[in-house]
Amino acid sequence: MVADFKKILKGLDAREYAPVYLIDGEEPFYIDMLTEYFEDKILQPAERDFNLITLYGKDTDWADVVNACRRFPMFAERQVVILKDASQLKGLNELVAYVENSAPTTVLLIEHRFKKVDGRGKLGKVVKQKGVYFTSDKIRDEHVPGWIQAYGKETGFAVGERESQILATFLGNDLQKIANEIAKVRINVPDEPALTAEMIQKYIGISREYNVFELPETLTSGDRDKMYRMLSYFLSNPKSSPMPLIIGSFFNHFSKLYQAYFVMGRPEKEAAAALGTYPNRFRQIMGTARKYSLQRIEYCLLLLGSYSAKTVGIDSNVNDRELLKEMIGKMDMVLSYTG
Repeated sequence: MVADFKKILKGLDAREYAPVYLIDGEEPFYIDMLTEYFEDKILQPAERDFNLITLYGKDTDWADVVNACRRFPMFAERQVVILKDASQLKGLNELVAYVENSAPTTVLLIEHRFKKVDGRGKLGKVVKQKGVYFTSDKIRDEHVPGWIQAYGKETGFAVGERESQILATFLGNDLQKIANEIAKVRINVPDEPALTAEMIQKYIGISREYNVFELPETLTSGDRDKMYRMLSYFLSNPKSSPMPLIIGSFFNHFSKLYQAYFVMGRPEKEAAAALGTYPNRFRQIMGTARKYSLQRIEYCLLLLGSYSAKTVGIDSNVNDRELLKEMIGKMDMVLSYTG
């Protein structure tokens, strides 16, 4: 999805306009960005009064959309017609005839937010042939931390692994909300190159203590009091910690510990680069890895594979809360076993 979005932006920036764009889906973040681009960047400011036409599905007839697209631009090379809330337009599929024979001086944007265009109709198929069709899907919870890190890189405000997990845990998969919160921090610390947990706590109000990134580290630290507090919190707030996100966090943690065994003895900078982390974080990982045998870490990784399958109903009909308690209990036994 992100790659398709960037491809569309690249074409727009190069002024290589398709006659028709259809954008739909449940995630408004990318839909809003594209709509704003059509409103603000295709036409020059002096051209917009006469050549930017915005229509709304609930207040418009399909024939009005076609008529708007068929008119000639005034004092400009092209005009832009934006149909917002297209899902509310009666007779949406009547636009097929226009798409098949569109006006060469019109750029039409059909904005169909919050759901996809009916696949049984012809409109989506024709737009794919004649123009650009983009679907903005909701991002899955376990992919949110990676999205946050990529977004931080693109906006010049680096977001680390730990910080992305904190934001994902407490903000969910609402991309606009995440972007707004990051921007809020950026306004307060415009010269800082990277987002830190301290900034998150100060400017967003999210405590770093209760997040899924800290849970595996707390387990391997041996701080049982803190681990039980965190586990109790996650069991009481299941929406803040879906099992796929927790398993992903644990897998990332134990994978780093596993890899640490194969870089021991190498120069610190070289070893940190091999693990894909920075020196301070590298020293934390190495310190934890030395506490446990490779066999125990391998066994924990095997447990994670087993519980990953159980969360989707394979060999289990237990709810996520019970699976979480069971998984943490077994890992604690493996790590604390003294025999």
